[in-house]
Amino acid sequence: MNADERMEEMRTEVKQMWARNDQLPAKIDITKSHIARVYDFILGGKDNYEVDRKAAGVLLSRHPSLRAMAWANREFLQRGVTYLAQEAGIDQFIDVGSGLPTQRNVHQVAQEINPDAKVLYVDIDPIVLAHGRALLAENGNTKVIQADIAHPSEILDLDETQELIDLSRPWAFIGCLLLHHLKDEQDPVGVMRQIKDRMVPGCHVLLSNFLRDDDDEAEKLERDMLEQVGTAHARDWPTNMAYFEGLELVDPGVVYIHEWRPHDLATQPRALDKIFVGGIGRKTDPET
Repeated sequence: MNADERMEEMRTEVKQMWARNDQLPAKIDITKSHIARVYDFILGGKDNYEVDRKAAGVLLSRHPSLRAMAWANREFLQRGVTYLAQEAGIDQFIDVGSGLPTQRNVHQVAQEINPDAKVLYVDIDPIVLAHGRALLAENGNTKVIQADIAHPSEILDLDETQELIDLSRPWAFIGCLLLHHLKDEQDPVGVMRQIKDRMVPGCHVLLSNFLRDDDDEAEKLERDMLEQVGTAHARDWPTNMAYFEGLELVDPGVVYIHEWRPHDLATQPRALDKIFVGGIGRKTDPET
């Protein structure tokens, strides 16, 4: 049995356990859609509920290329982690807003390259914690915690974080489709500044986010996301670039996600291709 088959078996076991108990873990509200579960459904996952499938159905009916773009983001994440583990030599990862475990997660990509790579998954949704801990219980180099990116220092100061991740050594912060879920008053640029301030030279930041660039599709998607899941704030190029301020950008810089070191240069553009942008930055030694 390979790793994917074992994960599917464990996912079934978790659902059967909950069904036997006729209850879900505390604080999981299945009367309202949640972005992690909606995203899981869009990617073809099984860890979602009727309310999430309904919200996803509305979004997909209005934005037919959304599923392809969700996969494009997943592929960007996988290419980025491959770069970090293989070329940059990173063996510690903190993936915030990780969502529910799905195909080819960060730990799977990184540990294929370096079996000793350590991955901390962080998400605010309690169902991610419940599923993740059950599904990853057998992986000693992987942990899942529930925390809020709006308070990054709290994440980094947690005992669970520091037990797994040595912050005095290079590590990578991953935030795929994350910061646009913060409101303006939560200061996403300031949140990233706090994270970068805690980084040592050699650390990396991998981000993808929702871009507003005078594109009608972006405005429509933002409106529909707010309506269906209550979160999503598209931001302009200067803001998306500000997340990487003080870092050395890895070639090709901050670009549309399908343009970041693609495997298939002939991929045809889709309606939402110019709405999601991403990149990787490296913290350098200021004395060099």
